[in-house]
Order: sequence, then C-alpha cells, then structure tokens
Amino acid sequence: MQDVNAGIIGLGNVGSGTLAILAENGAQIAQKLGFRLKVAAVCSRHVGAVAVPEALGPVRRATDWREITNAPDIDIVAELVGGATTARDIVESAIAAGKSVVTANKELMATAGADIWERGIAAGVNLAMEASVAGGIPIHAVLREGISGDRITALYGILNGTSNFILTEIERRGTAFAEVLAEAQRLGYAEADPSADVDGLDARSKLALLSALAFGQRITPQGIFTEGIRRITPIDFQYAHTLHHTIRLVCAARATPDGLLLSVRPALIPKQTILAGVLGAYNAVWVRGQYGADTFYYGRGAGSHPTGVAVVSDLMRVAREIRSGSPQRVSPFAHAHLGVHQPIPITQQTRAWYLRFRVKDRPGIIAALAGILADKRISLDAVIQLPSEDKNDLPFVITLEPAIESTVREAVDRMSALEFLNEPPLALPMETAL
Repeated sequence: MQDVNAGIIGLGNVGSGTLAILAENGAQIAQKLGFRLKVAAVCSRHVGAVAVPEALGPVRRATDWREITNAPDIDIVAELVGGATTARDIVESAIAAGKSVVTANKELMATAGADIWERGIAAGVNLAMEASVAGGIPIHAVLREGISGDRITALYGILNGTSNFILTEIERRGTAFAEVLAEAQRLGYAEADPSADVDGLDARSKLALLSALAFGQRITPQGIFTEGIRRITPIDFQYAHTLHHTIRLVCAARATPDGLLLSVRPALIPKQTILAGVLGAYNAVWVRGQYGADTFYYGRGAGSHPTGVAVVSDLMRVAREIRSGSPQRVSPFAHAHLGVHQPIPITQQTRAWYLRFRVKDRPGIIAALAGILADKRISLDAVIQLPSEDKNDLPFVITLEPAIESTVREAVDRMSALEFLNEPPLALPMETAL
C-alpha cells in the first residue's frame, strides 16, 4: 500500500520527541499500519540547527510553514508550535489545502477546536488532538471511544504536572512555594514565566477540552472558575494532614440537573482517595459514569517521549483513515456536534470548607470570626491550632460544615477587613465526593 506522508511543523521538545519515535520505531509502525508513515518534510524557524534522525531518510527542511501546508505530497500536517495565533493559521491553511491535521495544541483546541473541526468536516479531512491533554495518557481515546457508551456524570483530574510537582514537594519537604517553584524552573518543569501553570490557566484549557468530550458541550475556558496555587504553604499541608487530607490542584466537571459545574482550584482531598497518591509531575483523570461507574487513568502529562507517543499514535490513526477509512469516522470531540454550554456559577455549589488564617494573636479573634459566620448562618465544624511560637503571625484553621460557596465568600470578604489578620483568609473547598 502507498506510503502516507507527514509534515512536522515545530521542532521543539514535542516535535523532536515525535521525530525520534518515528525514526526508532518506524519498522513496528509500518508493521501495524501495513504501509509506511513517512516524514516527508519538517519546518522550524531554525531548522538548519535541528538534527533530523538519519533513519527517517531524505527529509525536506523548511523555515516557512506554508511550504508544508501547501506541499502536494503531504497528506498529514502535524502542528506542534503551540499558541493560538500562528498555530491557527497553520491548521486552517492545512485544512483549506485538503490535508488532515494532528495537533498537540491544548490552547487552540480549547478555544477554537469545535470551529476548526467543522471546517475539517466541510473539507473532508480529519483532526486529531490526543496529545493536547495529559500527553502520556490516551484520555481522548477513552472518552471518544473506550467508554463512549456510558453517560459521564463527573470528571476529576490532576492535569498540570508542574503544579502537582510543586504541591507534592511542598508537602514532602515542608519547603515554601517560591523555593520549590525555582527548583521546578531549574528542572525544566516550569517556564521562566510560570503563570500558565501555577495560576491554573494550562489546566483550565485541558479541562475545557475534556469536558467537551465528556459532556458534548462547547466549553469556553474563560468561563471556568480558576484559582492557582501561589498561596499554598507548608502549614496548609500540616493542617490538611491533621484532617486526614492532602491538597491538589483539582480540575472538576460535574453534571447537575441545571447544567455543568466546572472549576480548577486547589482543594483538600481525602488522603485515602486515589488522586491523593498522584505525586510529582504526573497527571491523572478519574471519570465517573452512570453505568460503568469509576475508571482511572494515570501517566506522565508531558515530556518529549510521552507526548511524542500521543502525536505518533494520532498520525497512525489518521493515516489509517486516509488509506482505508472515513475522515469522519469518529469526531475528535466524541460527539457529532457540540451543544451550547450554559455555565452554572460555581458559587452555587455546597461544600465543606477549610479556612486558614494568619493573625496577630489577641483575645476575641475566634469570637469575631464565629460571629461573621453566624451572621451568614454558616456552621463551624472545628477550630484547629497547631503549636506556634510566633504570636505575631499565628496560623490556625476553621473548618466549616457544608455551605453554599457564595455565602462562604461573602463571609471571607467580611473577615478580610478585620485588623488582626496578616493576610486575607485562605478558603479551600473540601472535596468529599471523590
């Protein structure tokens, strides 16, 4: 059977890993496909400085991506440059030229993927995006095909390896956030500007994509309630452990009779739950179905080889469909068409809460805080204070009985104005549904 030719645009970490896998695993890939998946061309702004594996054979090099998307011999374009500007131009140019597209671009797919897929349908080409979320976990394939017969009721994930590395190192070593972040940057887990990771924006895009697959709705990332991990301290883990919990940046999507509740935020989760055991730079997704109950998926969320495997697997799937299938066999979004998402404010949910305070110690503090909670008809569960020698910066915790988030926020806003506080209270939900 005739070869299928791919053009790779973007030769950074993921692109280089993809080339290495295609070179080293080429014989087995051909054996699985029944034909060769050939790299015909590569593109990078500095393509001359990139070492292309000799095992790939003759490969054209280009610095202008249009030479790839417009090349008549290219069947599949792999967009691996990232971002949502030039990357969108590449993807739309490839589709307009009648070429199928493989992408690892979470940001682009989260914000415009449904529209791009509609263009692909009209052009009779395919779109594959497995590598866009949790590169080492085939979670798209799971939601798209593996458990597509179920009705998903909830999805929980740890979807950002950098944040998970930081949190688990703070927990393990009792080291402050800033110091662990600097280490993550030295190790290559975090960028020089870590905002997308530690402020939850990267995880938000991934949750938007997974929620679209799981629930069949167009999810706008900007409509997802998002909080980062910058305020989490070693003392929070000490108190969490006292409560038999730990802290993770949890991506949550839950179906309710009124619609979807979506959030990305640090939360306390019971230590006996499976998500609590996800350590370091690993990712995990826990899916709850109405019929199939709970399933769990775990693996590396990033890295040249884990993500490269996802890209190569997508290239293989698209190549099969080019040679013997239909480009519309299975929608990349698991649904023929995505419905309109009407977001439910996260403030409507009811949860137990963890409130951590840092105060200048004096009489009447608990009474003042309890009075505000009583005014809002919020019930205290417990007051916990571990030993501390610094009476000018004394940490303690109040846990709350389940309460509506909007009411808790109103109480926290009132508390923030109290003059004995060194900083506003830290309010974290306690996820008991896991």
